[in-house]
Amino acid sequence: MKRLTNKVAVITGGAAGIGKATAQLFLSEGAKVFLVDNQEKELQETAKELNSPNVAFCTADVSKSIDVKNYVQQALRTFDRIDVFFNNAGIEGTAKSIAEYPEEIFDRVIAVNLKGVWLGCQYVIPKMTEGGSVIITSSVAGLKGFPGLGAYVASKHGALGIMRTAALEFAKTGIRVNSIHPGPVATKMMQRIEVDMSPEKAEEVHKGFESSIPFRRYATAEEVAQLALFLASDDSRYITGDTHVIDGGMIGN
Repeated sequence: MKRLTNKVAVITGGAAGIGKATAQLFLSEGAKVFLVDNQEKELQETAKELNSPNVAFCTADVSKSIDVKNYVQQALRTFDRIDVFFNNAGIEGTAKSIAEYPEEIFDRVIAVNLKGVWLGCQYVIPKMTEGGSVIITSSVAGLKGFPGLGAYVASKHGALGIMRTAALEFAKTGIRVNSIHPGPVATKMMQRIEVDMSPEKAEEVHKGFESSIPFRRYATAEEVAQLALFLASDDSRYITGDTHVIDGGMIGN
């Protein structure tokens, strides 16, 4: 039997990157998938590309409680239940030192990456079926610092605190809560970070990141999706409150 047969998964940040790859994998493993993203056109294109009766979607800003409440209601109206919550939406902000970081960009990064995770846990988990799984996307930047990425680093460290607290608070319902911590992933977000760090020498930034990874390459979104699948499935039924690093050995060296 497929690993997610009869399960319903809500995926935020589902229009592209890790979210999209995870949606594809979850569908192949028997899940019904409800995608959430603030990029309406891209979300519609992804749903069309997935081409499945088991896909539905909703446009939402995860940092606004009214939008979060709405996507939860729509997911339940569409599929009647929520077994898996991939709390994945995030933005990178910009690459500037703390002394030069624009306050408005800092506020937006914290709103999406931290408040969005908080609101997702606040409104989705109480509606989940007993024994469900919550997966929060943090980053290796949630475990160590990176110069120039202070807002992103702060938000991803904060998401780890939410995970650990939610794991304790919801354990009585059998719902497990874990975080994943990817290193650099071959997505458009990482391309934007490279260009932002050095517009004229983005390829050198890319090579610099690769040189810090023992495997000497970025992860693919599909590889991160495989980790999300393990945590979504019953194979991880006794794992909660834990960090799961997928970085090719980056922070271990």
